[in-house]
Amino acid sequence: MDEPVTQLACPSARAEPGNLLYGHVSEGQVHRLGTPIAVTPEFVDAVSGNGPPEQRFRFAGTCQEGRCAQWTGTGCGVIERVLADLQPAAGAGPLPRCFLRSTCRWFAQAGGTACSACSHVVTDARKSVGAQA
Repeated sequence: MDEPVTQLACPSARAEPGNLLYGHVSEGQVHRLGTPIAVTPEFVDAVSGNGPPEQRFRFAGTCQEGRCAQWTGTGCGVIERVLADLQPAAGAGPLPRCFLRSTCRWFAQAGGTACSACSHVVTDARKSVGAQA
């Protein structure tokens, strides 16, 4: 009998209804919420007026694999690039608490090393264009 396939989760999804809000961004770091919150259309509307919500929050959703522009053909290119840039030390202390780990694409792909890099990933790191004097 075949094992059921577990759908992996993307820890850097967009602000879309049905996804989960699980962190906020402050000074370039993601700070996890104690409990994830389901994203509603009203929430998306409320937070979209100040620029892309992904600049200020982190969301989790279903990993889209080949339907995602970040998919390399074998895994998520986001965590591959982040790990190459940060070069975090494997086994550098206990893993942070995370509701997503058991289904996380990044953890499945890179293990605990992905966890140590996760808080450094801001989904939309583009600079906001503000009015200039």
